[in-house]
Amino acid sequence: MSDSITILVADDHTMFRQGLREILERKGGFQVVAEVSDGHAAVEQAREHHPAIALLDISMPGITGIEAARQIARVSPETRTVVLTMHRDERTVLEALRAGANAYLLKDADASELIEAIRVVHRGEAALAGSAAARVLDLLRRGDSAPTANDLLTPRERDILALVAQGDDNRAIALKLSLSEKTVGNRLSEIFQKLGVSNRTQAAIVAVQRGLVPPPEMS
Repeated sequence: MSDSITILVADDHTMFRQGLREILERKGGFQVVAEVSDGHAAVEQAREHHPAIALLDISMPGITGIEAARQIARVSPETRTVVLTMHRDERTVLEALRAGANAYLLKDADASELIEAIRVVHRGEAALAGSAAARVLDLLRRGDSAPTANDLLTPRERDILALVAQGDDNRAIALKLSLSEKTVGNRLSEIFQKLGVSNRTQAAIVAVQRGLVPPPEMS
């Protein structure tokens, strides 16, 4: 069990929480360390257990999953958050990501999508359900926040960030730019620090907002 990914489940629907626990425990490699029904309890349990992953519903009593994600980032910085919701509108997606969520998954996703999202986030990457990424980037393009150009990043850092915004992982970026994966990881850490963000998705959003990289082409 020491190698299991520890998980906090927060949802105000008992049957949904129990279903998540059953899926995760049946799959193996996951340990549900806490199961709560409201946002305040999610924050407190994150503070106590410091789980690797917090699965958060958006609509919960007390505080929303978005606010819970924001507070969990403060009380348990090592915890990565996956927002599970029925909300499909791009502004809700964007708000969740700005609050620090590392993934946004719709509740009608199948079990394999959930498992993959957890593993992707646990590796330090980000995951967005279906066309959520495209909708968020489109929202930014249409002016949700006016972009401002600046010279925060070097040309090579811009190249890396542009590929991050397209959804490439470190290995793909390394191959495309003829760099080592370690170099890409180090450069990303520097980029995060310069932009004041903590994960790839936030970095991509900030970069598009500020005009640091062009939005990826919409399919």
